[in-house]
Amino acid sequence: VQLVESGGGLVQAGGSLRLSCAASGLTFSMYALGWFRQAPGKEREFVAAISRNGGSTRYADSVKGRFTISRDNAKNTVYLQMNSLKPEDTAVYYCAAVPLGYGYYYSDYQRYDYWGQGTQVSVSS
Repeated sequence: VQLVESGGGLVQAGGSLRLSCAASGLTFSMYALGWFRQAPGKEREFVAAISRNGGSTRYADSVKGRFTISRDNAKNTVYLQMNSLKPEDTAVYYCAAVPLGYGYYYSDYQRYDYWGQGTQVSVSS
């Protein structure tokens, strides 16, 4: 199983980025997916999650209304659209996958089986 994130970069506060995570080596439509982030000196934290068919989503309070998670099962890809970025959004962003039934997802990073290598997002003030 391989998860590969892309789309990170440096952006000014108020700007937008779209992260992608391409998966291979798994039956993508059977997996719930999550985005997590980790800033220097901090623990990994939940950002967003989506169920296997995209019908259920959940967001951390800190990103609700600004970030949108989506998936394209035909392309084996999950996305994170990030708008109105703030300096406190600066972190390495990771996608993760876990096989799970319809309508379910996890916000606990320890429940996920597979992880990407991460992509850096830096937001300047």
